Amino acid sequence: MKRIAILGSTGSIGTQALNVIRRHRDRFAVEVLCAGGNADLLIQQALEFEPNAVAIADETKYPQVQAALDPHGIKVFAGNDSIADLMEMSTIDMVLASIVGFAGLRPTLRAIEHHKTIALANKETMVVAGEIVTAAAARNQVPILPVDSEHSAIFQSLVGEMGNIDKILLTASGGPFRGYSRAQLEQVTLADALKHPNWNMGRKVTIDSASLMNKGLEVIEAKWLFNVPAERIQVLVHPQSIVHSMVQYVDGSIKAQLGVPTMETPIQYAFSFPDRIESHLPRLDFAQHPQLTFEEPDTKTFRCLALAYQAIAQGGNMPCIMNAANEVAVQLFIEGKIPFLGIADFVEAQMQKGHFIAKPSLDDLFQTDAEIRQQAALHR
Repeated sequence: MKRIAILGSTGSIGTQALNVIRRHRDRFAVEVLCAGGNADLLIQQALEFEPNAVAIADETKYPQVQAALDPHGIKVFAGNDSIADLMEMSTIDMVLASIVGFAGLRPTLRAIEHHKTIALANKETMVVAGEIVTAAAARNQVPILPVDSEHSAIFQSLVGEMGNIDKILLTASGGPFRGYSRAQLEQVTLADALKHPNWNMGRKVTIDSASLMNKGLEVIEAKWLFNVPAERIQVLVHPQSIVHSMVQYVDGSIKAQLGVPTMETPIQYAFSFPDRIESHLPRLDFAQHPQLTFEEPDTKTFRCLALAYQAIAQGGNMPCIMNAANEVAVQLFIEGKIPFLGIADFVEAQMQKGHFIAKPSLDDLFQTDAEIRQQAALHR
C-alpha cells in the first residue's frame, strides 16, 4: 500500500488523482490532503478518503474545516508553512506536487529533503529552481516522476535509454487560438481563452496553453528533468493531442507515447511506476484518428514561447522573473485589467527590468519572486 500526500487536492490534477486512487484502493491510500481555499471540496474529499491530516492554505477557512473533520479524528492544519511541515511525516511514501504556480516550490523541496518520492505536476517548481531541485533530489536519492502528459511521455520513451538522446520532440495542442493572427487575438475574451479544444485543466494552465507559455514552461522543465539543453528540445504543434511527446535517439529512431487526452493516465503511471496497472480509461482507436498532423509553432504571434527560450538561455533567476511575471499577468487578464496580448507584453517588460542574478540561491529566488509581484501590484 502506497500512502500518498496530495498537494493541491481540490484542483484539476488533484481531483483526477483521487479518481485514480478511488479505483485502486488496494494499492493506494491518501495520507494527506492539502488545498488552497476550497474548503467545501476539501472536507468532502477528507470524509471520503479519511487521510491522517489535511491542510488548507487559506487560514480563514480553518474553523470550517476543523469543525467538520475533528469529529472524525482527522487532524487539520492551516497556512502554507503547515503544508510544508506536513511533508516531514514519516507515513508519507509519495507526494503528488500539483499546487499551481510558485507556491508549490517550498513544500516540494521539503518533501525531497525528507526522502519522499515526488510525482511532479507543478512545472513552475522546475522552471524557477530546476538546478536546486534536481541537486536536492540527487543528494537525497529521491526519484522525481513527471506527471505532465508531455513529460510522462518523454519519461516513458526514455526508460532504459537515458544516455542516447538526440533531441526531445515536445508536442503542443496549440490551444484554442491555434492559427489566429495578432489582429484576431486582439479581440479574444477570457471565455474564449478557457475553451481548450482537448484538455480539461484549471484556469491558469488553460490560459498558459492559449498563450503557449505553458509549452515554454514545459521546455524549461524538460531541460532539468532529462538533462537536455533547451536547444535540443523542439516544440511541435500537434492539434489532435494523441502523440503526447517523442524522443529522437542518436541513431535517428524515434519513440513516442500515444493515448487519448486524459491526465489520469500519466497520474496513474507515476503512482504505479515501475509497474503498469489496469485502467478503465478509453483506449485509443486509430480508426477514429486517421490523420495526425504536426506543425511549427508561431512564436511571432505567440511570443510567450520565445520569451521562455530567452529566459532559459539567459539562465540565473531569469526563468523565475519570467514565471512570476506570467503568473501576475494571467491573473490580470482574468480580472480584465489587461488584454490577452498584454500577457506577453507584461512578461517581456518584467524580464527587461527585473534584477538579474547569474547564480541565485534559494533565498534569491524567493526574493526575486516577491519583487516581481510587488512591482506588478502597481497594475492593480
